[in-house]
Amino acid sequence: MLTPLGGVEVPADSHVFTPKGVCAKLIRYNVNGNKLHNVSFTGGCDGNLKAVSALVEGMELEKVIETLEGITCGKKNTSCADQLCKALHEYMES
Repeated sequence: MLTPLGGVEVPADSHVFTPKGVCAKLIRYNVNGNKLHNVSFTGGCDGNLKAVSALVEGMELEKVIETLEGITCGKKNTSCADQLCKALHEYMES
C-alpha cells in the first residue's frame, strides 16, 4: 500500500488520472479482470463522489462508461463522473 497526498492508503498498482474542468484534482482507481475497483477522488463534492465510487465498485469498465459518460455538472460541459469515464477510456487505449 502507498500513502499518497491526503494520507489515504491505496494499492500500489493504482492508476492515477488528472481530471480537467472539474473540482476534483485527482482520480485513483484499480482494474482487475475488466472490473473497476477502489475508485477515489481527491477534491470535489465529498459525499457525491463517495457515492459514485461505491456504485461503480466491481462494475465492468464498459458499463461504467455507458452509465456515466456525458453527465455534466452545473454549467460545466463535464463532471467528475464524466472525467472518470475519460480516465477509463485512456486506460483501455493504453
